[in-house]
Amino acid sequence: MSAAASAAAPGTRLFPRITDEALDALRARIGRRIENSIEPWCHEATRDNIRHYAHGIGDDNPLWCDPDYAARSALGGIVALPSFLFATSRIVSGYVGGLPGVHAMWAGADWTWHRWVRRNETITTEAWLKELVEHRTSFAGRSIQQVYHVRFFGDGGDLVAEADSWCFRTDRDAAREEGTKYRELRRKPPRRYTEEELARVWRLYAEERPRGATPRYFEDVQVGDALPTMPKGPMTVTGFIAFAQGWGGLYIRANRLAWKQIQAHPGLGIPNRFGIPDCPERVHWEPEMAHLVGAPGAYDYGPERCSWLTHQLTDWMGDTGFLVRATCRLRRHNPEGDLLFIDGRVTGKRVENGRHLVEIAQEARNQDGELSAVGTGLVALPSRAG
Repeated sequence: MSAAASAAAPGTRLFPRITDEALDALRARIGRRIENSIEPWCHEATRDNIRHYAHGIGDDNPLWCDPDYAARSALGGIVALPSFLFATSRIVSGYVGGLPGVHAMWAGADWTWHRWVRRNETITTEAWLKELVEHRTSFAGRSIQQVYHVRFFGDGGDLVAEADSWCFRTDRDAAREEGTKYRELRRKPPRRYTEEELARVWRLYAEERPRGATPRYFEDVQVGDALPTMPKGPMTVTGFIAFAQGWGGLYIRANRLAWKQIQAHPGLGIPNRFGIPDCPERVHWEPEMAHLVGAPGAYDYGPERCSWLTHQLTDWMGDTGFLVRATCRLRRHNPEGDLLFIDGRVTGKRVENGRHLVEIAQEARNQDGELSAVGTGLVALPSRAG
């Protein structure tokens, strides 16, 4: 527990709470297009922007990382991995408005892609608040699910993708003092891995590779087929920062720009152990801040985990497949030291409007078998019939 959290007497409030008045004001925004949205991390799908995002999730597929390979591929050049679009919209990434001082945790998305995004395309977006749903949770009691819809447009103004994404807004003080979800986990000593445990992960990493140019045909896929297990981790703050390098944390600012941001939004300036106002995003690299908001430790980014699930799908489908749809729902935090194993299985096949579609169910569990995320994929594959 951080010094600030330990020093606070029971019942002492350190942060603003969720109020009915603030919710009413936020509810009035439903259905209204968001104007003057925050500038995204990436406007263009440049070679470097795509590669930085891919490397941030541990994906070195040459279809997005190697111009020579991509030029020889069925697509004729570099394309952006599907999850790259997280870097082109702050809204879909979880930087939501309203309820100042109330914590926001990205918790899921429902994506649909209409075509590949090509190298050097400029992406524009439009977004609106879709709905607010109130929940009772073991993490923080009263929580608000804040759902947005975002549409992504390419160079020609055509719709390249769209998504619903949502955050849970939680009372930081209630999560820290009253939350029960991680009560036992906080009491456990840090996990240390044996050489044998790590050897399994290293073996899976050694075997991991994208299918590449060899087509995976619709006729060769059977319901019940398992996708190769994909590991992610063991998780380190270094890994979380690697993702932030490609995705672009909104609040990660330095010197004068950090000062300007806190002047404009004073609630962002939460003092650190030196008394320096610093951003709430440091829950991803500073355990003390994570404890203040009720999390078990510094934890991964939500869009990062969603991108891990789509990474498994794109590796499996190969260069001639197309990811039509994917969903992701997070079930718990992944604190520093956690290790995930992502498994997938084919659950259905169908031909629809001339497309040969394969349905896939995914789940990610940590080293203790606890469910971290669930997802689905819908992949279009080539047919031997042409």
